Amino acid sequence: MKKITLLFLTCLVLQLYAQDHFIIANVKVFDGEAIIEKTSVRIDSGVISEIGASIDTIGTDSIIDGSGKTLMPALSNAHVHAWTPQSLQQAATAGVLNVMDMHGVEPFQLGMRQLKDSTNYARFYVAGYAATAPEGHGTQFGFPVPTLSGPEDAKTFIEARVKANVDHIKIIVEPWKKTLSSETVAAVIKEAHKVKKIAVVHVSRLEDAIDVLTNNADGLVHIWWDNPIEEEQLKSLSKEKTFFVIPTLLTTLKAFESMGEAAQKFMKKEQLLAEVKKLHQAGVPILAGTDPPNLSINYGTDLYKELQLLRDAGLSPIEVLKAGTSNITRAFSLENTGYVKVGYNADLLLIEGDVTEEISAIENVNTVWKKGAKVN
Repeated sequence: MKKITLLFLTCLVLQLYAQDHFIIANVKVFDGEAIIEKTSVRIDSGVISEIGASIDTIGTDSIIDGSGKTLMPALSNAHVHAWTPQSLQQAATAGVLNVMDMHGVEPFQLGMRQLKDSTNYARFYVAGYAATAPEGHGTQFGFPVPTLSGPEDAKTFIEARVKANVDHIKIIVEPWKKTLSSETVAAVIKEAHKVKKIAVVHVSRLEDAIDVLTNNADGLVHIWWDNPIEEEQLKSLSKEKTFFVIPTLLTTLKAFESMGEAAQKFMKKEQLLAEVKKLHQAGVPILAGTDPPNLSINYGTDLYKELQLLRDAGLSPIEVLKAGTSNITRAFSLENTGYVKVGYNADLLLIEGDVTEEISAIENVNTVWKKGAKVN
């Protein structure tokens, strides 16, 4: 009996070793920045340890044939509202291993954040409560929300978010309801930067976008809906300020559909796509985000639709893939993820086909790994 037990334990250890130490061979790689046409990638203990065409395969490593496939960093979603662990599970199953929450209930978020090291759940980065005005957008969801009446409230608001250990600051400027003044927004951004937090802003109008960016917002979590930006104005703004934009095209277009004739006063789909292309051409980083569960958007595969819309906007496949991977991890300062590089976590997607040529191939997910462990 002891021999049988010992044999079983030995086999188990060898199996776990093979799962923890493996090679993906002869695969095309998008590394978060560029393409490697054919190479192999070795993973040891959840970390990418070697990339090269002639990795030594001698030993007990499991070797996965990557022929005809693309290996890329796991995806991130730059704009979500996640309320349950199941949301994070749905994201991870689709290869979305990092999600940026943009407004939620801080006490409820604590438990979900503890799942960051669990294989089958996306990592959860939060803004906690978004900064909004009394009776403003964000107060209508049935839970108490701290609000700001003026610039004098900015310091206390940010101190409370720091106490809640948030990852970033979200500000709402939405003129269809009561909203924050320009001075209050500027004060919140200033206080956020004092404590080394990036400040991102919800906007729907071009004039508000220009105002908050002029006041040093780090990013916009929606693109404006009402008017196209002038080329010279964008050129000047992008030259003077450093910022990113999360267009949330899928959300915006679904919102327009739900409005019916009322959407006629806003830009059409082609105009929205043209705005994204203008931003990209001006050197503004584009980040992929979908704003679930609004308009019944899911936390996983609907991100693929957002990537396709960015492709429709004229971004190259490589720039689209950056929008869903490295652009997000860099903008939100997420460590050791978003790239296929030595020393980085083995947060990886193995795709059937060539996603660097055809974005729709992203739907053909073969395997998802989070820190080298398969996501189920």
